[in-house]
Amino acid sequence: MMRLRSRLAIFGAKLAYKAIQRTGRGSGSAFPGFLARRIDPDILSVMSRMVRGKIIAVTGTNGKTTTNSIIYHALKAEGRKVLYNKMGANLLDGVITAFVLASGKGGRLDVDYACIEVDEMASLGIFPGLKPDCVIVTNVFRDQLDRTGEVDIICDRIRRAVQEVPQAVLVVNVDDICSWALREGCANPVLTYGISEKMGEDIPVGTAEMIFCPVCGNRLEYAFFQYGQLGVYRCPKCGLERPRPDVSAADIAWKKGRCSFTLDGMQVECGARAPYNVYNTLSAYTALYAADAPGEKFGEMIAGFDYGNQRESIFHIKEARVQLYLAKNPIGFQQKIFLLMKDPEPKDVVIQINDTRLDGEDVSWLWDVDYHYLAGANTATVTAGGARCDDMELCLKYDGIPCASTRNMRHTVEELTTKGSKNLYIITNYSGLYRTNRMLGELQSAGTGGAVQDGRRTGGAGRRMMSTGREGAVS
Repeated sequence: MMRLRSRLAIFGAKLAYKAIQRTGRGSGSAFPGFLARRIDPDILSVMSRMVRGKIIAVTGTNGKTTTNSIIYHALKAEGRKVLYNKMGANLLDGVITAFVLASGKGGRLDVDYACIEVDEMASLGIFPGLKPDCVIVTNVFRDQLDRTGEVDIICDRIRRAVQEVPQAVLVVNVDDICSWALREGCANPVLTYGISEKMGEDIPVGTAEMIFCPVCGNRLEYAFFQYGQLGVYRCPKCGLERPRPDVSAADIAWKKGRCSFTLDGMQVECGARAPYNVYNTLSAYTALYAADAPGEKFGEMIAGFDYGNQRESIFHIKEARVQLYLAKNPIGFQQKIFLLMKDPEPKDVVIQINDTRLDGEDVSWLWDVDYHYLAGANTATVTAGGARCDDMELCLKYDGIPCASTRNMRHTVEELTTKGSKNLYIITNYSGLYRTNRMLGELQSAGTGGAVQDGRRTGGAGRRMMSTGREGAVS
């Protein structure tokens, strides 16, 4: 029987969630968990023990949300009852909220599996209560420098978190030397995945986070890079080398917006248009294998899987196609530029950069992106927006990319969907993502592109555009 304190915690959290939904003040993705934890500090441990099967935790810098979603949909395709933090709240209170909202009457859970996305810096506070049976580390890159610092700090936090759950299978990407090095000092069983062939010669590599051997400090040698520090490496001094992965993808080919490859001997075709989504698919499949979870319908499920997760949404405004991308760190930004390069058609590009607490107030990472690739992406215009548009414009200037700037995203989108190339790409970091999603949805629904709020347009698509709106705001 569940103790009274835990039942009160769950009841109070559910009540708080309903109140938030009624008032419309926030999403309710974190506060219910905070309240439940205040009533019962052990509520996560109590609820995680109710999961009948395995608990899979996904952490790392990039790809957590997509990987976690693939695992969820794969298990659902097998007819299993699955709990996951769909709202993407991956700190402690968000994880608790996901468990609370999945419970039924009396606070009991009726689930076979739980797949939980966990922020890498919060993992140490979550894993001891969650007690995962499997921990996936997708990759380790610099991200939100004022919060996470350099990769050594991230790796140390994840390693300490994994050491707290020695029974969990550690699933790591051996192509990422930062992730592979995490096994040192951990008693956990390890399962690896990787890609032993170069995925494409035209992929912008970007900045590597680790180029020195974690054992002896000598400079690593690479047979090739996929992107960042991901690739096939060896140390000429101490002999450390990328091991052969337990699970691998091969024969990777892109055609007409689809990707095909062999996954552990199984032929797969899916909508993964970028190398990082091939890795996300591979990591999810490996996690299912590590957790002894069913995967017979994985190929069928992944063929129709939507990799967007509201972070790669497509809109149609007037006669224009608008593609929205999230980019929150150097390696993610570099991969979005790769996707622009794969589209041979003329295009307009808007880059929105903010510096809120959600984004990370330190935007110096912008200087680690190779923007010169935009010169070969058939861009008609490039416009910088957001609170740090001046920083973005300066970065582009140093790489020889002509750039305008905007203080009003809505006006700019209306201008470019009316007079531009009819092929618009918008790249934004976190704080602009959901507001821009909402704004684009409104313009799409309006059909005519929506009304200009102040009754006028200023500036052309190729000139600096200003408005009376506040800096960095989406109207």
